[in-house]
Amino acid sequence: MNIISLENKLNSIENYISDFEQRNLKISKATVGWHLDHSLKVINTVIFSMEKSDPNLYKDNFKFLGKLLLGLNFFPKGKAKAPKYVLPPDTILKEEIVSQLKLAKENINKIEKLDTNAFFKHPLFGNVNKKRVVPFLNAHTNHHLKIIKNILK
Repeated sequence: MNIISLENKLNSIENYISDFEQRNLKISKATVGWHLDHSLKVINTVIFSMEKSDPNLYKDNFKFLGKLLLGLNFFPKGKAKAPKYVLPPDTILKEEIVSQLKLAKENINKIEKLDTNAFFKHPLFGNVNKKRVVPFLNAHTNHHLKIIKNILK
């Protein structure tokens, strides 16, 4: 389980924290901070969900679309709606992003220790297990980092 790519993405997130209030409505309705907060919430929630999952209940129902998008390391912009529990609050605090980043750095190190069939349920893709979680988190985080780069251009 190679988490180096995720570590690199977390380093990128860290580098963008100082720009958290920046916005470019031509690119996104959301601020840089929104994208940072959301990306970190997804990482932390996914890993927490996998830790709490019952591997005996895992069913491989991963959709073709998920395989295709993860294979391409790509999420299309504006096609999916994030579940409420990973949406940032109305007021995004820099300290909260820093705190979530610290937790994410700890959490990604837990992936290796997860059961092979630890999983979380993705609303579009189906069950994402240990084998697919790093590619999923990479593609999702990469999607938001690309938007952040475009906001800051």
